[in-house]
Amino acid sequence: MTAAALVLALHLVVIGFNLFGLAAVPLGAWRGWAFVRIGWWRWLHVLALVVVAGQALAGRACFLTLWQDRLAGRAGGQPLIAGAIDRLIYWPLPLWVFAALYVLVLVYALALLWLVPPGRRRGAA
Repeated sequence: MTAAALVLALHLVVIGFNLFGLAAVPLGAWRGWAFVRIGWWRWLHVLALVVVAGQALAGRACFLTLWQDRLAGRAGGQPLIAGAIDRLIYWPLPLWVFAALYVLVLVYALALLWLVPPGRRRGAA
């Protein structure tokens, strides 16, 4: 596996982690899953979303995208990844759309910190 492919795999793991947390926290709170109240996991999730939103607000592409492009020998422009992965990760939209979306997702994750606080179960003594 090439270094560019390893960075792509890492990128997919980060995306999966972010999406998983957004769905698992409210579902886990409703179902009583203890792991959704683990503090370090929740703060790591919010930190990852802060990095994503911050890069977009700064008008920068994700550092993993840039790193992968550099390793694959591509410079500048729209990132190119073959096939379905390209269509899954890279949408042909202006960066401001992503910035707005990422900020909304970050606000949602911060609201989840308040609604489903880490470290204790609602109603527990």
